[in-house]
Amino acid sequence: MRSPIQPLLLIAALLLGGWLSYRLFSKPHNQAQESSTVLLEKIEAVTKLITVEGHFSEIYDYSENQEGWSSYFYGKKVLVRVQATVSAGYDLNNLKFDADERTKTIVMSTWPEPKILSIDHKLDYYDISEGYFVDITPQDYNRINDRAKELIRESALKSDLLNQAETQANSVRDIIRFMVEGTGWKLVEAGKPPLGQ
Repeated sequence: MRSPIQPLLLIAALLLGGWLSYRLFSKPHNQAQESSTVLLEKIEAVTKLITVEGHFSEIYDYSENQEGWSSYFYGKKVLVRVQATVSAGYDLNNLKFDADERTKTIVMSTWPEPKILSIDHKLDYYDISEGYFVDITPQDYNRINDRAKELIRESALKSDLLNQAETQANSVRDIIRFMVEGTGWKLVEAGKPPLGQ
């Protein structure tokens, strides 16, 4: 005669087996964990005028290759596409205006020289090859990032970007002059004849 506990034990064993199978063989669900701490360190007042932006693209090839077969074991190679936006214009912190009420003249200090104000760049890594005994380190990636940005800066300085920034600055000077003359005053840049003459 069969005991009534045996079917219950069989059902419990099947349920336990099913649960264990599900836990052991089901695809694990990895959940990404994120943590961030953002601190505002400083706020500065700036007086910068961006007059032009240049968009640059470069392919940068970084490699540390050894001679012969040792490159297979100790070589490093990274191929990177760099896309950058270079902003050029003027730092107007030292630009001064002095008003002479008697002659209704505003004297503006000499306009500064154009310069590169910022480089916003993005790197896309395409080909990363590491030797059998060496890895590409975080320091390598930092060096690649710094060098790529430096090459973009050099290309921007060789381009027509700063000349275009100066051309646009002339338009800004004209706007300032029109605003001043609209109030019945005259604008003079220090050491130069009145603007517009």
